[in-house]
Amino acid sequence: MTPPRTLIVNADDLGYTPATNDGIFHAHQHGIVTSASLMVRPAAAREAVQRAAEIGFTDLGLHLDLGEWTRRNGEWVALYEVVDPADAAAVATECERQLARFQELTGRNPTHLDSHQHVHRQEPVHSVALAMAERLSIPLRHFSPQVSYRGDFYGQSGRGEAAPELLTEAALLSILRDVPDAAIEIGCHPGWDPNLETMYCQERLREVEVLCSPALKESITALGFELVGFSAIASRATGEATS
Repeated sequence: MTPPRTLIVNADDLGYTPATNDGIFHAHQHGIVTSASLMVRPAAAREAVQRAAEIGFTDLGLHLDLGEWTRRNGEWVALYEVVDPADAAAVATECERQLARFQELTGRNPTHLDSHQHVHRQEPVHSVALAMAERLSIPLRHFSPQVSYRGDFYGQSGRGEAAPELLTEAALLSILRDVPDAAIEIGCHPGWDPNLETMYCQERLREVEVLCSPALKESITALGFELVGFSAIASRATGEATS
């Protein structure tokens, strides 16, 4: 009998705002979200950690936050920049500061590592993030031999154009049918904040609806997947038993 493949459904931007937290926790408790990536800079981060502990949602990674950019008049412009992403020394210092903050808030290391708007795919952030992930022995999104990342479940094009056809149950299941890897991470951005100052706002509400579709979990199981968190991947890699 073929063993089930593993599927991680990871919600980015936990801690962004209280309403974002609400949407993520709802999609975890009533949908298929199995892990989340925490932004430690916003004020809502502490509340997010406290609520996660209360419901036993312990599969939390660090969402490195160095800035956010949006499309205006056909150009990418910064909503904010924490540090210059081209300044290697500043990036390294800020990433270490955010890791320390994560450890302070949660009392443990993150289960995985990624970044806001995937800035770790470019240098010098890539080298800094990769070194951190290797030091902590955790997966770095896009660059882990343990888990293949798919970001297709996203309601905009690469130029920030609306793409609602990508935020459907059928579209999500189509992604899974096309991926041959044994362990997959699907990124998502559920949330309930209609006034979030970001280029990706109303789509978050739609994501909650899809991720909580009553038939979705059964359909995922029928495709041969087991829903797990990053901690399960780590345990299997080291041969530890999972509860």
